[in-house]
Amino acid sequence: MKKLFKNVFVKASATVLSAALLGLYGTAGYFSSNIPDSITTESGNVEFAAYPELKSEYTGENQASVSLMGAIPVKSVTINKKAAPTLIAGGNPFGIKLLMEGVMVTGISDVDGESCPAADAGIEKGDIITRADDVPLTSNSDLSRVISESGGDTITLDFTRNGVDMTAELIPVYSEKEEKWRSGMWVRDSIAGIGTMTFIDKETGEFSGLGHPVCDSDTGELVPLHSGEAVPVKITEVQKGKAGVPGCLHGQFTQLPSYGELTKNSGCGIFGSLSRTALDRIGAPMEYKLGYRQDIEIGKAHIISTVNGTDPKMYTISIEEVDYNSREASKNMVIRITDEELIAETGGIVQGMSGSPIIQNDRIIGAVTHVFVADPTRGYGIFAENMYEMMGY
Repeated sequence: MKKLFKNVFVKASATVLSAALLGLYGTAGYFSSNIPDSITTESGNVEFAAYPELKSEYTGENQASVSLMGAIPVKSVTINKKAAPTLIAGGNPFGIKLLMEGVMVTGISDVDGESCPAADAGIEKGDIITRADDVPLTSNSDLSRVISESGGDTITLDFTRNGVDMTAELIPVYSEKEEKWRSGMWVRDSIAGIGTMTFIDKETGEFSGLGHPVCDSDTGELVPLHSGEAVPVKITEVQKGKAGVPGCLHGQFTQLPSYGELTKNSGCGIFGSLSRTALDRIGAPMEYKLGYRQDIEIGKAHIISTVNGTDPKMYTISIEEVDYNSREASKNMVIRITDEELIAETGGIVQGMSGSPIIQNDRIIGAVTHVFVADPTRGYGIFAENMYEMMGY
């Protein structure tokens, strides 16, 4: 009987050990897919602050081997040693005025309830039309003029869809109700809104904001930037967020001179260049070094944001998750607002706060990008490193 019990115990122990090893190797596999293949570090050390269970040792001049608990291999990581730049923290609200590159199709409809030339030509909502009969389009009126002067003749449209260049042959129809030639599509050539600056390069005046792209409200597509302007804004009202209903900052463009031009609209945010006058108007700037992604810790941090007037304030948050290899450029970490004053005023994260810089251990590590609709105290943030790289450094 004792022998039988011993055998059962040994088998059970082996099963538990096997399960534990499988669990550890499964965890190692998770980390292998989650941590980046290469990192930039100021000190040369390879540590992942969000995952203290990961250990590393150098295997070559620019290589390190990362393991779980120093025992189970995870992956080899390339090391790029680089001094972190010092940047001016934002938190300032700014107005966004964008003129699109071409015109965006925001809707398709029948003409006089009978037919839709745009749909018949294969045009879809979200397409960006850049030329009509070889005429470059920079405004809605450019396209309207070509259509109204067509006399019903076929118009060749050059457009892009999901980054792919395409052409279509559109035959306008005459609207008896409006007494003019129509295409059956609605288009937009510009967009305006409010966002928050993330950081500024004090040497060049280049700045980043939003942390996510400016997208069309009807199509959800990224707005291709032809030209743009960043202008001063005063926050006048807060529409408080609550579960199921995102909040919003309301503001008005001021009469102060423009901040400068907008030069890029990307998945990592919007970018531009401030004038020297605008830099001087910032006042006493808060300066921090850039924090690299592997330095981000789970726990307390701060955001700088403006939810009233024009003056940024610092509020406490908690970083709950860090995802080094997120598929979406603007969703690298999960954050939660813990500051009671901010929660009382806004309910948490609201539209217009996107771009608010995230500060931890005296470094700019990221920016607020999205709110969780079901819980406005929580949302996503982007790595500041991603935004800095998008600036072209």
